[in-house]
Amino acid sequence: MTKKQNTRISTSGGFSCPLPILDYDTIQLAHGAGGRLMSELIDKIFIPCFSNEILDKMEDQAKLDLPESGKLVFTTDSFVVHPLKFPGGDIGDLAVNGTVNDLAVSGAVPKYLSVGFIIEEGFPISELHEIAQSMRRAADKAGVKIVTGDTKVVGRGHCDKVYINTAGIGFLPDNINISVSNIKVGNKIIVSGTLADHGMAVMVKREGLSFNSDIESDSAALNHLVQMMLKVCPDISAMRDPTRGGLAATLNEFATQSKMGIKLDHSKIPVRDDVKAACEVLGIDPLNVANEGKLIAAVPADKAEQLLRVMRSHPLGKDAAIIGEAVDKHHGLVALKTLLGVE
Repeated sequence: MTKKQNTRISTSGGFSCPLPILDYDTIQLAHGAGGRLMSELIDKIFIPCFSNEILDKMEDQAKLDLPESGKLVFTTDSFVVHPLKFPGGDIGDLAVNGTVNDLAVSGAVPKYLSVGFIIEEGFPISELHEIAQSMRRAADKAGVKIVTGDTKVVGRGHCDKVYINTAGIGFLPDNINISVSNIKVGNKIIVSGTLADHGMAVMVKREGLSFNSDIESDSAALNHLVQMMLKVCPDISAMRDPTRGGLAATLNEFATQSKMGIKLDHSKIPVRDDVKAACEVLGIDPLNVANEGKLIAAVPADKAEQLLRVMRSHPLGKDAAIIGEAVDKHHGLVALKTLLGVE
């Protein structure tokens, strides 16, 4: 195994950052054993990427300042994706954005993240460095800090290159109460933008398909958009990010848990033409495809149009649309009015 050369890794932000000189080009089992190589990995890869005043103390835990009022909101998620890098993102920014969004759709202000890496022996350290850099950029953009973490290394074939677990903490103001149980008859259903971008970007890359236009993941942190929405409408009834299972799974959760019926207008649901074409080629319904930078909200009818205008003024909400409403029939079910006018 040769000594690692000091190369430079280009980033999507238009700058480059040095890849530090390490003893190995790839991850060794010893990188997870708690000895010198593990210390070197942490000191030269993770600390420079995630550095902040809390993490830099290098304790076994993070000591966090809590607000004097409101509630603490806590979530955790694990990220396994193939390929690790796809048009519009990679597993690193996906891990940060996904956890930030789970906090944001509760109405909380995300503040702190933990990160745990499970890495396969033989994984290139240069790729791990790129993932860490991607996480740092995503965290900076969202305004959150990665304050603690863990690294484990497993033998070849015991995981698919790298898995990431993140946990997040946010703070929820006392006046915000967003819950599916709050959905009422007449609530309008709003989606923040085009659907199925992320899932199809990953699938097209994985399958090696080619289309006339490039499909990119919508991976993004929604917390700044959500805070804009709450300033206009603090009484939003319910909000979720439609990840696994897409719009269909999320709205079925809305209907089942609220015991309301939900009626959608297919003609109002935004899906990009190239994404729609890819879905047709693969025989997939875009309403069932994962999203990583979109939200769905049930909102009071009298606030819906004003909220829509505010959302469209933000880059992540420019394609927002009202796609349906909660109704007092077919309780617990979602009905779709098709382009032919049939439910």
